[in-house]
Amino acid sequence: MLQGLTGWHLVIILFIILLLFGAPKLPGLARSLGQSMKILKKEVRNDEASDDSGEGSAEPVKSETGAAAPAVPAQTSAEDEVAKARAEAEAAKRELEELKAQQAAKAAERDES
Repeated sequence: MLQGLTGWHLVIILFIILLLFGAPKLPGLARSLGQSMKILKKEVRNDEASDDSGEGSAEPVKSETGAAAPAVPAQTSAEDEVAKARAEAEAAKRELEELKAQQAAKAAERDES
């Protein structure tokens, strides 16, 4: 899939990203991407550690109250992060469309004057 990707392709892709999101939003996008990757790595490590320590025990762990702890898959938080990132991307797209509409309206007003 990425075998034919050369330096020029990367430059063009970065330029398109810059045009879509704008320079002021790129640090925020990179920060949120880094945080998402950090959370994903943390969850993978926790999942691997629980797999290593929990081999052979199929029973849920009981808390001090004696009730069984609910089994929550590690993917839930990763899926939440993905959903959150998609929602942020959709919000950014909507904001971009609104700004384009405002810019077009201002240009139309200038043309009428």
